[in-house]
Amino acid sequence: MARLTARPATASPWRALVLAAAALYFLVPLAASVVFTVDVPGQGLNLDAYTRILDTEGFLPSLLLSLELAAATIAVVLLLVVPATVALRLTAPKLRPVVEIVCALPLVVPPIAFVAGIGTVLKWGPEHLSRTPLFQTFVAVQNPDFPVVLVLAYAVMALPFAHRALDAGLRAVDVRTLVEAARSCGASLPHALLRAVLPNLRGALLSASFLTLALVLGEFTIAQLLGFRPFAVWIVNISGSQAQMSVAVSVMSLLVTWLLLLLLAGFGGGRRTPSPTTDRK
Repeated sequence: MARLTARPATASPWRALVLAAAALYFLVPLAASVVFTVDVPGQGLNLDAYTRILDTEGFLPSLLLSLELAAATIAVVLLLVVPATVALRLTAPKLRPVVEIVCALPLVVPPIAFVAGIGTVLKWGPEHLSRTPLFQTFVAVQNPDFPVVLVLAYAVMALPFAHRALDAGLRAVDVRTLVEAARSCGASLPHALLRAVLPNLRGALLSASFLTLALVLGEFTIAQLLGFRPFAVWIVNISGSQAQMSVAVSVMSLLVTWLLLLLLAGFGGGRRTPSPTTDRK
């Protein structure tokens, strides 16, 4: 029987060319933004745009509001998607294409149409439910200090990304075998899911959380049209009067996002399960 040998990897010039083009595509605009924030005509290099960020009115409240919205959205998305995807794989795998189509709908509906529908419901509620207990619910979800309506809208928008990340994680795990093995050892179904399935989905959970975090921090259309002021809206609002600072904040937020991505990659790849081929001697 002929023995297959692995061909040594050779550096392709096309690979270097594609990587160089991608690096230019991403780094040139970033470098131009950094130069714009530190180059003051007639004064040379100046870091004043970065040093004044913390003292600018509205910076910390808008940033904290975005982080709170992101944390709440991540919790809602994981509590909604994780049980649904696991139950789908265990009990009704034939419904998976239907769930995929439903989860992909937020990618098809434009954000402007989505927020128009939300605005119509929010206006309809107070007019027709003003004498019912539900009126207070409509008021509470629009609290400017913590607009729950944004959490609900962001959870819907993050649904395609979270579902894809978790579905990819579940494809790499034999969920049914893990659950049956745990049940045969005497564990209840919730205990089997918490102790046997979820630890194997750590990378998928982190990916879904990071994608949701990036979406919430950068979302502008829905928050602006509903009249709220999270971090992305604050950046756009100050860009009219303080252009350099708005770009400096954007650069800083981009660097923070990259840092979170690196931490996520390092945390998710910290523990690797040995493959069967490496264990086989």
